[in-house]
Amino acid sequence: MKILLTGANGYIGMRLLPMLLKLGHEIVCTVRDAERLSVDSETRAKIEIIEIDFLEEVVAGKIPNDIEAAYFLIHSMSSSNKDFDEMEALTARNFNIYLNYTKVKQVIYLSGIVNDQNLSKHLWSRKNVEEILSEGHFKLTVLKAGIIVGSGSSSFEIIRDLSEKLPFMITPKWVLTKTQPIAIRDVMSFLVGVLGHKQTYNESYDIAGPNVLTYKKMLQQYAKARGFKNWIVTVPIMTPKISSYWLYFVTSTSYKLALNLVDSMKIEVIANDNRLEKLLHIKPHTYAEAIDMAFKKIEQNLVISSWKDSMISGRFQQDLEKYIQVPKFGVLKDEQKRSITNEEAVLENIWSIGGEKGWYYGNWLWKIRGFLDKLSGGVGLRRGRTHPDKLYPGDALDFWRVLLADKKGKRLLLFAEMKLPGEAWLEFKIDENNVLHQTATFRPRGLRGRLYWYSIVPLHYFIFGGMIRNIAKGTS
Repeated sequence: MKILLTGANGYIGMRLLPMLLKLGHEIVCTVRDAERLSVDSETRAKIEIIEIDFLEEVVAGKIPNDIEAAYFLIHSMSSSNKDFDEMEALTARNFNIYLNYTKVKQVIYLSGIVNDQNLSKHLWSRKNVEEILSEGHFKLTVLKAGIIVGSGSSSFEIIRDLSEKLPFMITPKWVLTKTQPIAIRDVMSFLVGVLGHKQTYNESYDIAGPNVLTYKKMLQQYAKARGFKNWIVTVPIMTPKISSYWLYFVTSTSYKLALNLVDSMKIEVIANDNRLEKLLHIKPHTYAEAIDMAFKKIEQNLVISSWKDSMISGRFQQDLEKYIQVPKFGVLKDEQKRSITNEEAVLENIWSIGGEKGWYYGNWLWKIRGFLDKLSGGVGLRRGRTHPDKLYPGDALDFWRVLLADKKGKRLLLFAEMKLPGEAWLEFKIDENNVLHQTATFRPRGLRGRLYWYSIVPLHYFIFGGMIRNIAKGTS
């Protein structure tokens, strides 16, 4: 079957893609920037990639007309805390128009459970998108999920951050709201199970795990599963804004996402039916099992996707290709070079930089910089990295974004997402003479930018010098 996969570089899309390929389907992926689709060369050779921004005017003929089924996995909640509902509605309308030029039979939409009468803006938007998609000339299958628990999911990472970092928590009242979490593995089973299943055409289903829990219980059961105890005290005085700041500073979430999450966490998200479980013969995993499966993936370095790799997890929301050409004029630079003897070992060091490995010199200084960035509204260092030694364009890497990761060409290029009075690049490259080049480039914004650069030049001498020295000799 020829399948259109929208949101292919998102958390769900990245997990669904290999499953569909394994089943023998022909996949067409739509992304805004083909360069940041984080898949290996072998996978790229098996798929067709089309660059489409569904927020822009429709261009007829961009999507092959022989598409048989499509997955709608596009969400905009993290990109704005004001008009994301309008963006999602426009995206759905344009999607319908694009598919008018195809022979598509079925569209599968992953939405949110919307059974409560008082919906948050986020959940109302999901429901509105469903109504827009139902106007298309195809058969629509809607799967409505609540909290998705899996390695790399935003919900799981927030629960993990809160539980691991705060053994004692003073929490807002919304932690007593009930929800029904579902394991990412079960979400995938449902998404694949309804594909081409005629009994699911023009149907809408709730999908959820067997446990109805409050957020407080989820935090406590996480701690229990990990072998420690946490203490949670609930107070009524934490406003939505204070709650959002609380999530933002303690977890790796962005402030915009925190605002929208807090708005939704006040609403009960509980499934009304389990018809699809019976139809597809799927028995969803418990919350405890979902946590256990997530950590098995983490421990084996098998995390396929992470919400933190989304462009909207940081301040950088533009096409990567616009920044791959590092400017040469009007910039300030710190250039270091060092002869190397073991090219393979040095490349492994470069590709392992950041996250738990650190930055090879003065990690405590990097942590201070990350803390200051978080205080000023930046992303800080808490995003880490998805995989310990693999990098793809578009990946988040602490407070950097990967622009180029060409291991064969022996070049890694990063763009800074920290709060800066300008723009910054960090590049590692090995030339044909076995010389490692490390270049930090800064394009200042006015006088403030230049003052910033010159104020930290003394630190550059130690940090960048120590970093290239340790990368070149293979120590951290």
